[in-house]
Amino acid sequence: MSLNKKKILPIIIIFIAVLALLGLGVTFFTLFFDHAILLRNGTFYRADVNEKVAAVTFDDGPSYDWTPRILDALKRLNAKATFFMIGDHVLKYPIVAKRVAAEGHDIGIHSMGHHNYLYLTKYELQKDIEDSRALIRQVTGKDTTLFRPPKAWLSKREKEKIKSLGYTVVLWSLNSKDWVHFDDKYITKYILRNIRPGDIILFHDSGGSFRLEGGDRKETVLAVTRIIEKLRESGYRFVTISELLKMDKNEKR
Repeated sequence: MSLNKKKILPIIIIFIAVLALLGLGVTFFTLFFDHAILLRNGTFYRADVNEKVAAVTFDDGPSYDWTPRILDALKRLNAKATFFMIGDHVLKYPIVAKRVAAEGHDIGIHSMGHHNYLYLTKYELQKDIEDSRALIRQVTGKDTTLFRPPKAWLSKREKEKIKSLGYTVVLWSLNSKDWVHFDDKYITKYILRNIRPGDIILFHDSGGSFRLEGGDRKETVLAVTRIIEKLRESGYRFVTISELLKMDKNEKR
């Protein structure tokens, strides 16, 4: 090995180690702190309302196992929600996607494959969103301009670009963290303690801690049922994101 290679190798090793540590840092940050708090500017994450309403939303579906169970629960409760769908999952489970629309729930775009938008060009970003929208419309018969970015990560420039195309960027104000907390009682207690009128609540109808499919969403089904029942007892009503947007008093979104 030449002298130059001997000098460069430690630098490369250090660089790789730093990247690995940064990746771990982002993961743990997301686990223990809702990073969307830092990204809300320029998005619709809660509504300014005068009445006790909230919107329940689900990411990463549709799934073959859990979306139907969640739909069954919502049907029993006579409650509507908003499902932010991944295009690849719509292709894989079209019957489930159609059922979401047929039962009167709102549908939003959650990208084609849940890739991080920070690494896409403007053209790639626009194409991914529009391909997802076209697919959802083709499969469900329902058009949508609601968009939620994968992992919530979007730069200011990307938000402006997406909004200029006529989309509403939707985040959330209350994160159930159902993808990391496997106790429906904990999730329920957290939501009930922190709920405010106009909140948008984040759940998942597919995936697990670090994957988009194959996870166990049993606790989500139980928590959603209990949360809706308990909040209704205290006067809350549940609406879709489209309905919540119409009720919002903040006209600058």
